[in-house]
Amino acid sequence: MKRTKKLYILLGVLVVICIATFALSKTEEKKENIKNSDKTVLKVDSDSVNKISWKSSLGSLAFEKKDGTWTYNDDANFPVDQDKIAERLKLFKEFGVTFEIEDVDDYGQYGLDNPECTITLETDDETYEISLGDYSTMDSQRYVSIGDGNVYLVKNDPMDSFDVTIDALVKNDEIPNFNQVEKISEIKVSGSTSLDAKYKENDGLSDNEDDIYFVNKDKEEQPLDTNLVKTYLNNVNALNLGTYVTYNATDEELVKYGLDEPQYNLEVKYTPKSEDSSEDSGDSTDSEAGSSEKTFILHVSAKQDDKAYVRIGDSKIIYEIPEDEYKNVTDGSYDSLRHKSVVTADLSDVDSVKVTLEDKDYTIDLSEKKGDVVSTYDGEEIEGTDFTDALKALKASDFTSEEPSEKEEISFTLHYNDDKYPEKEVKIYRYDGTNCLVTIDGKSISLVKRNLVVDLTEAVNAIVLK
Repeated sequence: MKRTKKLYILLGVLVVICIATFALSKTEEKKENIKNSDKTVLKVDSDSVNKISWKSSLGSLAFEKKDGTWTYNDDANFPVDQDKIAERLKLFKEFGVTFEIEDVDDYGQYGLDNPECTITLETDDETYEISLGDYSTMDSQRYVSIGDGNVYLVKNDPMDSFDVTIDALVKNDEIPNFNQVEKISEIKVSGSTSLDAKYKENDGLSDNEDDIYFVNKDKEEQPLDTNLVKTYLNNVNALNLGTYVTYNATDEELVKYGLDEPQYNLEVKYTPKSEDSSEDSGDSTDSEAGSSEKTFILHVSAKQDDKAYVRIGDSKIIYEIPEDEYKNVTDGSYDSLRHKSVVTADLSDVDSVKVTLEDKDYTIDLSEKKGDVVSTYDGEEIEGTDFTDALKALKASDFTSEEPSEKEEISFTLHYNDDKYPEKEVKIYRYDGTNCLVTIDGKSISLVKRNLVVDLTEAVNAIVLK
């Protein structure tokens, strides 16, 4: 009897185990009911959406389209970047998935009971809610729910676009890429320094054919170094407008940030290439032949501690920039952009150099041979390039208008192949133990390091004293 009773008990336990095992297997089967999918689970026409909002750990943002333009619900004055809203809506134009989990009971295991982000799209006829759950590190994909009872894994994670603050959606002002414009006709600087450079065809205005920007000084056209101008404008173009302090500046804020009377003002007049003609970075004036000249204006405050503030034209947005960018964009003076080299010509354009050293004159002829400039003295070709290298190495350490008062160290006159260039006479005088003073055609120009003058003197002596 006892044995029979024990047998029944064992059978009962076995039945319970079987039932539990069966139930567990079904549960596991349900949990693992995941299948690959290339399904498009949402198709939302971006143009039909008139409201978009989302909530994440960074806060809640909501936007409404009015008369075709997206506005920020919390502040209608906020300059919403229309393209950035369009980019986010485009994610759901054809929202595809890679995995599908059907008939989900426990959304919590996918982080969807308390989503990391909830996105709502509204059209005139329908409302869509997209919930973003946990990120599956194993699959490198995001769990997503669209309210249809399923959970999906998506490779293109919407969180990348929606886990942002309002700052990421501001429509910043644009700075033209001056390397890609048709022409720059004028560069003007006012405030702490001044500059008025104009584009001119270089037909003998300077001995460097690359010179195209000229400043009128003492009724003479003085060239700027084109490479230095390009570098300066590249620095302006690279200005980081990522940090704004206000997007709707009042008169009081202009005063606060030193932009009621800016320390530095830059104005660049340029003509965009035809494909860029829609670009607008300031005022524009129509010119002939259907082109449109535009004006880019930058205002910069005085430096305040380790930062400064800038404004593009009459924009309402004021940006904060660090000290290094402040230095770069305010370095547009004449002395900053003029040639530093004493010899600005390409030496292949120079026929001969008449050198005066210790009251004796020597003529060194220059000619081009297989792409190189070679020197000839007294009919004999000179080996090496010490002389021409020394000429090209003469660079200003500072600019000055101080008249020479010490002894002349060396002088030379450049004679050009082309008659459109007049001769250029360079005289170099002692100045102090470190520098010498340079005059060009009788006018004081700059100081150069004394060691560079010594190099030139030694190069000449090596040729003429053989």
